[in-house]
Amino acid sequence: MLRALTQRELMRLHVEALFRHDSQGNLLFGNEPSAAEAPRFFLGRTLEGPVIRFRHDVDAATKRELEAAALADFNSGPALDAPSNPLRYEEILARSAPVKKMWAGPAFSFANELSEPTDTILVTDANAQILDPFLRDWIPDVPIGQPMFALPVGGHAVAVCCSVRLTNGACEAGVETVPTFRGRGFAARVVAAWALAVRNSGRVPLYSTSWQNEASRAVARKLGLLQFGNDMHVT
Repeated sequence: MLRALTQRELMRLHVEALFRHDSQGNLLFGNEPSAAEAPRFFLGRTLEGPVIRFRHDVDAATKRELEAAALADFNSGPALDAPSNPLRYEEILARSAPVKKMWAGPAFSFANELSEPTDTILVTDANAQILDPFLRDWIPDVPIGQPMFALPVGGHAVAVCCSVRLTNGACEAGVETVPTFRGRGFAARVVAAWALAVRNSGRVPLYSTSWQNEASRAVARKLGLLQFGNDMHVT
């Protein structure tokens, strides 16, 4: 049986799945085909302590200030079920360049026991057209986002989950349900099927979302996901 991972270990898997790093552990760009700009500062908060990453171009003095602010934040008593106040971090970063955006949300792992859905199907190149017409935008992800699972109604997928960011150690879930089919538990079923397949591949399934995405947080509650921390990205 595999050893249970600590919150900080899970957070490290999370940030390594989200972003590409250089050999010194600095953020380069998003771990996705678009290679989106990486944030200048990543703060992963856990009850065991923070996990911090900086973009490759952040200077040493700014790093020291951000690290000190993150430590003070942790020592004040982190609350995983609420976002941290970004103002101090934004103030520090704004001295070198204007802050473009800030993102924050909770991060979850999966319980050891997961029920395997019986109404989902593994989507491959051979049956990718099941995503048409409702979820056709996911077809390009079929070869690169494995495993991918869909739930069909009337022969057409109405919910889908796949690996939107992946490493050798972990995969991050991406999920969508067609609006007219929401509220029926379809998202939770495709996410559960995906997580079981990821785990069977020897990797850790992870699920994260923003604080504002109530529908996604509801999926996490329905599946009984375990919140190991929350993270904030400032660009």
